[in-house]
Amino acid sequence: MFPGVWSFKGYFDLVDYKVVHDQYRNVFRYILQLSDRSESSNVEKKKLEHSRLIPSEVKREVWKRDGGECVICGDNKNLHFDHDLPFSRGGTSLSTKNVRLLCMKHNLQKSDKIE
Repeated sequence: MFPGVWSFKGYFDLVDYKVVHDQYRNVFRYILQLSDRSESSNVEKKKLEHSRLIPSEVKREVWKRDGGECVICGDNKNLHFDHDLPFSRGGTSLSTKNVRLLCMKHNLQKSDKIE
């Protein structure tokens, strides 16, 4: 899995978990591994053309292309996969040309604007 990715939808295999205790709560930390599967047999199949879900293959290519950092500021923490042309405005999840890495700050600032 890619370190620093905060928002990463896709298919994962659960490798392990642990419970972290602090004085206020118990937090479950899951150790996931990116799966080679492009779909799950337990999930209702959806047409990707109408889905926000960015396929794992697209995410891998975008991660390599953008070097694992925000394309605006170069931060490598709290990264989001962002639709350049927002999905809500007709952007696709199927093309690396419409997906880029942004840090949380820049993704939230962008919202559904077209830059």
